[in-house]
Amino acid sequence: MSTESPGADAARVDIRELIDAKGHTVDNARAAIARLEVAFAAGDLARTPALMQFLADLEPALEQDDGQKLGGKSAEAARFILRAIDRELDRA
Repeated sequence: MSTESPGADAARVDIRELIDAKGHTVDNARAAIARLEVAFAAGDLARTPALMQFLADLEPALEQDDGQKLGGKSAEAARFILRAIDRELDRA
C-alpha cells in the first residue's frame, strides 16, 4: 500500500529528480538515498521490502576507499538499481 500525502508526493518528485539529474550516477544515487532517508524518517514514505532490498543492493556499488575512484561498473549497477527504486516509489 502506498503512502498518500502531500509529503509523499513531494518526496517521490524530489527522488525522481535526483535519480534523473545531470552528473555522475553514483553521486545522484547518494543524493537520492539521503532524500529517501529523510522521507522515511518523516513518515512520508514507507519502507517496502523491495525498496529496502534495492537500497541494500545499491550500497556495495557506492562504497569506495579514500582516494579511490568508482569505475563504470559501479555507475552501471547504480543506474540499474536506481531504475528499480524509481518503479518501487509508487508503492512506498
